[in-house]
Amino acid sequence: MGGAAAKKSAWTSVVAAVLLGLMWVVFESGLFDAQGSAPAGPAAAALEELRVAPAGSMDGYSRERFEHWTAQPRAGKNCNTREAVLLRDGVDVRTNNACEAVSGTWTSAYTGQRITDASKLDIDHVVPLANAWRSGANTWDDQRREQFANDMQLPQLVAVDAGSNRSKGDQDPSQWRPDRTRWCDYATDWITVKRAYDLTVTEAEKAALRDMLATCG
Repeated sequence: MGGAAAKKSAWTSVVAAVLLGLMWVVFESGLFDAQGSAPAGPAAAALEELRVAPAGSMDGYSRERFEHWTAQPRAGKNCNTREAVLLRDGVDVRTNNACEAVSGTWTSAYTGQRITDASKLDIDHVVPLANAWRSGANTWDDQRREQFANDMQLPQLVAVDAGSNRSKGDQDPSQWRPDRTRWCDYATDWITVKRAYDLTVTEAEKAALRDMLATCG
């Protein structure tokens, strides 16, 4: 019995050593990240479900094809989408009879900049209208495009400082990104909108989103 036990113990030690060696190889190869930096969670799963396709043509595009800043009566009398977003995203916002924000404090979703003058804010479409056109919205009817341009149910509209909005333009995450501390939220919002509207992503766009999701958590 003693000899059998000794052999079993020796064999167990060999197996353990082999397993440890394999774990070390995997760790060193980067296939396993102890910091948990690999994208995970619902946003990463949703990203993998997005259809990949080259960016489409801009033929026929115009911002006027996406009627925006339409009436938002739920936000108050005379309110349009812009004013409704300012009310939603600001703190202590006061408006005049035209539903225009006359005071309040806002934090830019892209830079964290604190802003107290509503005229210095833009309402940004997280997925830009032109990008949407290139990734499927060119086939929509006018009603669908209007819904997209004024959608406050999804994370598609955010109050941001004018500078970052104009720097972004119609670029996707492979071409422009907000401050790194906001990568996780931005990528998650982008994916949420594209999935809800069945819009495509390019290969470069998908790779950039995966990289940004790696900062989550």
